[in-house]
Amino acid sequence: MNKKEVAEIRKQFTPDRCAITRICGCYVDAEKNIKTQLKEAFLSLPEEDAFKYLDIFKKTLSGSIGRSLLNLDFPLEEEQEGGKQEFLLRLLHSRLKDDSLLEEFYSRVIETYPCTENYYIILIHASYDVPGKASDGSEMFDASDNVYEYLLCSLCPVHLSKPGLGYNTESNRIENHSQDWMVELPARGFLFPVFNDRYTDIHSLLYYTKNAAELQEGFLKEMFGCSQIPLPADGQKEAFHALIAETLGTECDYSVVKNIHETLNEKLEEYKDNPEPLELGRQEMRRLFEESGVSDQLLEDFDARYEEQAGGQAPFLASNIASAKTFQIETPDVVIKVSPEAADLVETRVIDGRQCLVIAVNEHVEVNGVMIRVPEEPGTPE
Repeated sequence: MNKKEVAEIRKQFTPDRCAITRICGCYVDAEKNIKTQLKEAFLSLPEEDAFKYLDIFKKTLSGSIGRSLLNLDFPLEEEQEGGKQEFLLRLLHSRLKDDSLLEEFYSRVIETYPCTENYYIILIHASYDVPGKASDGSEMFDASDNVYEYLLCSLCPVHLSKPGLGYNTESNRIENHSQDWMVELPARGFLFPVFNDRYTDIHSLLYYTKNAAELQEGFLKEMFGCSQIPLPADGQKEAFHALIAETLGTECDYSVVKNIHETLNEKLEEYKDNPEPLELGRQEMRRLFEESGVSDQLLEDFDARYEEQAGGQAPFLASNIASAKTFQIETPDVVIKVSPEAADLVETRVIDGRQCLVIAVNEHVEVNGVMIRVPEEPGTPE
């Protein structure tokens, strides 16, 4: 799914557009015991409860593609009878009205989800009558011939509220407020099936993680059978940096690294209106290095180095490895942050036998908010 398709489904989580038919929930304690369950039509919920659930569902489809939201494909064997995708498909077709399938789903989550605290499993079924679209992109609600049915699961931590003083309306007093177990916004979740090209695609799921650095690969493999899991966003950036360092070797100087990041940011800028994320596989990454001035000689072993860093993982996402907002230069004692557009103001020089970073400045220089005078070069006329 791309960001436009995610946004279209996310828009359904409002009272006037709500397409949710049924909601089920299972509260699990830290010892993996089921404490209580919920099963009912979503529209039968009290209005205030429904609003809070809608906020949770919107959060489960939030964040950027490739960082917080990951498109994952099912292996073919999982689509056979007894496979994990086939189980989810049966659960979808049951519209969450088959108690035995629900119990099996909860058991699978509890067995595979690595959580050591209380949490709340929320599962909904929705049926979205997809409107047609005119040539100008406007929706035509009377031209729909496509219904998208889906399951959305949110895994929400449940924590004790903080102790403190509160106002008691009955006694009209400020007094000690008792702690309550509160359901928080989701830490993980998934959408199945996905909404690709505005149609149902049962061969994939969309996975949500609040912490992009921890995908919980074991959970993804055991719960869904997914084996092709991309590197986390931070892992992609680390692998990209290692690929630059190993490819350039002793020629890894400031100007070449700056050129690579500038070229990458230019590509991102050109691609910004595309709903699909910009991906960089082996060939695209090699082209990036070539366009940044890396010599053919240094690129002789590029394929092997790329395989070493990326392996069989999905392509790098440009948004995960680019530094579009800050260009950072770091030594053991000093950290310099400049706007990427101003990276040319910094250069490396050898001065009096010492390697130095030189920053071009104008007459406006502040130190801790204090405007200072920059001394002119000796011999410069006043």
